[in-house]
Amino acid sequence: MRNILSTISSKPKSLRTSTKIKLLIVAGLMIWFYFSLPKKLFNAPTSYVIEDKEGNLLNATIASDGQWRFPYNKNVPQKFIDCITTFEDKRFFKHPGVDPVSIGRAVLKNIKNKGVVQGGSTLTMQVIRLSKKNDKRSIWNKLKESILAVRLEMSYSKKEIIALYASNAPFGSNVVGLDAAAWRYYGRSADKLSWGEMATLAVLPNAPALVHPGKNRDVLLKKRNKLLDKLLEAGTINQSSCELAKLEALPGQPLSLPQFAPHLLQRFKKEKPAITKIKTTLDGALQKNIAAIIQQHQAVLKGNGINNACALVLDVETGNALAYVGNIYAPLNKEMEADVDVIAAPRSPGSALKPVLYAAALSDGLILPNSIIPDIPTQIGSYAPQNFDLGYDGAVPANRALARSLNIPTVKLLQQYKYQRFYETLQQCGLTTLNRSADTYGLSLILGGCEVTAWDMAAVYASMARTLNHQTKNHGKLDAKDFHAPNYRTTDDGPQTTDNKPPTTNLPLDATSIYFTFQAMQEVMRPGEEGLWQQFTSSQKIAWKTGTSFGFRDGWAIGVTPKNVIAVWVGNTDGEGRPGLVGIQTAAPILFDIFRLLPNTTWFEKPKYNFSFVPVCRQSGYRANIDCPDVDTLFMPPNGLKVPQCVYHKMIHLDATATYRVTEQCESPSNMQHKSWFVLSPAMEYYYKQKNADYKVLPAFKPGCDFAETGKVMEIIYPQPDAKIYVPLEINGEKGKTVFSAAHRRSGAKIFWSLDDNFIGTTQNFHQMALNPSPGKHIITLVDENGLSASRPFEILAKEH
Repeated sequence: MRNILSTISSKPKSLRTSTKIKLLIVAGLMIWFYFSLPKKLFNAPTSYVIEDKEGNLLNATIASDGQWRFPYNKNVPQKFIDCITTFEDKRFFKHPGVDPVSIGRAVLKNIKNKGVVQGGSTLTMQVIRLSKKNDKRSIWNKLKESILAVRLEMSYSKKEIIALYASNAPFGSNVVGLDAAAWRYYGRSADKLSWGEMATLAVLPNAPALVHPGKNRDVLLKKRNKLLDKLLEAGTINQSSCELAKLEALPGQPLSLPQFAPHLLQRFKKEKPAITKIKTTLDGALQKNIAAIIQQHQAVLKGNGINNACALVLDVETGNALAYVGNIYAPLNKEMEADVDVIAAPRSPGSALKPVLYAAALSDGLILPNSIIPDIPTQIGSYAPQNFDLGYDGAVPANRALARSLNIPTVKLLQQYKYQRFYETLQQCGLTTLNRSADTYGLSLILGGCEVTAWDMAAVYASMARTLNHQTKNHGKLDAKDFHAPNYRTTDDGPQTTDNKPPTTNLPLDATSIYFTFQAMQEVMRPGEEGLWQQFTSSQKIAWKTGTSFGFRDGWAIGVTPKNVIAVWVGNTDGEGRPGLVGIQTAAPILFDIFRLLPNTTWFEKPKYNFSFVPVCRQSGYRANIDCPDVDTLFMPPNGLKVPQCVYHKMIHLDATATYRVTEQCESPSNMQHKSWFVLSPAMEYYYKQKNADYKVLPAFKPGCDFAETGKVMEIIYPQPDAKIYVPLEINGEKGKTVFSAAHRRSGAKIFWSLDDNFIGTTQNFHQMALNPSPGKHIITLVDENGLSASRPFEILAKEH
């Protein structure tokens, strides 16, 4: 450089100036040449495309400019490379972007024919022309294309250049790019095309108007067959392949693209608008089969005005979605609202969250799996839960209450656990739609008073199953990584992120409690099988739960195995309720049809770590006290030793004949028999003995010992304290009556009823009375023959609130 400068400086001034200008021009040209290519050659909008885990097309949308243009694909089939280079640019892998031999041949041929009959453009030059969207053929344009082609070759590999061409070349009508063309003309991906099919597509960019039903078919056929002959001459294909390829039919009317996962595509577009193509975790065959199942069931359900349904299948270990059917497929019927992705839509879960509460209560040490919980008429403030069958069991084991989805025992349990804690538990487990305060939901949280998505619901159950599956590997310790959101993208698309991450500490559920929860859930009666499934060794064990929202608006079914979680929802996207829209009748049949598509798996392994052995009262299900006659030491959750002791067994004293109860004031201790007795409260006993014939009521006191009666003998069942009662009109227009009820422990006891200190009647054995109090506040008072009394304030509302 120093020598050049010294040489320039030694020249006359005019020559030095001229040389500098030339150098500046050269430098400018070099800078222009370096920056002549834009960072991104093609900026046209592309179709949104999703594939299954094997790379098969699931869904695609047309690009915003009305073109079927798939995103850039770096993987070009070798067949296409062979075809397009043979047809367009034989020396593609040898020239630097411009082929002088090809240009010279084209010039001579055009002169000979006195017109343009052959171009000298290389594939690289065609990529430049496609990127500039300039179809004008002129010497100036050719020169620019040549320069830019050389520049392109300096920055891109040959495979990248041919991939750019394959992704952006026109293939007739509104089809752009090889991938879109393969699906529009042949209904499958480009890597699965035959030689005849690929040769047909290879000749199209040269004259894309050729593919048109009933137009230019002979010209297209000749071009294709000529290319096949050239491939034979080059040794790319053999004689038999060439002849067979020529027998293949040409494409006709463009085909519709697959629409197997339209709602997942909709979700993908919303969540990742900057990305237009992904490979999903879906199993393509499973997706199609489940979509067919949804359509079959909806065809029956629509007779009852039930229009929509969805199903989600997750792999437990990874949390990957294997099937995502967000709704029925009815794009032409707008009234069906089939475009709504119900998997992502918040809906009332009904009872579907009860297993989470059961597992949390076990983990917390509030109950043991079969601890009895009251099931009697209940009112908490202005809230009066009802069982679905409007009946009562008096007392029911917690695991049976879960299996039967009883509402009142569940609300009683939530009272103990506290709805504020349960609200936090649900958030920790992964629910993202609890957007209001815990006090807003209150106790109704457990009966569908909140809204959840099928996506989150499936995530919660998958996380529980994952925790149980990993309990041996983790030596009983909880791993926060086991609680995470589902995923529908493969790792091929880069690192995955989860939108709802639970806290890393103080997870609310332990593996052993989850195990007992799933055990209880598999006892639910399967629809149409009458419990006979257990008699077949080939039948799969499934933990499952249904849910029905208030007003019959949502029917749910959730199923869990060690391998998979399935969430099914049935209803109307506009929220319209329908008679019979209950989870067991609408969603559960779909659930089990889907499970039949999946391979059978073994049941969850019994936990080997983090458990306790607890002496349990056989009748009450609580920790045994000294008065419990039948005690079993059982495998229990780790906090089982914190569960309260049984309060239902009491030691009573009987006379010598064991017929009457006595006390030391009226019977000599030497004549007494002492016996442990299972004793429920009067209200619990009233309902419990109706369904449990073996329940033994307390013996009556021996005559002369009546004064010794202690404890709760009489109990008002309805109304609950400070109840606000609205009494509707009867069909005949008259004001209806309110049925007040009570229970007395002593058989045959008389109860004297008073309303606001006015005597209104007497009952014996069956203690119910229908009354018609005036609007306002009242007090009902009950007195038995021994002077024991019970009172209850309530209010009759003048109109419905």
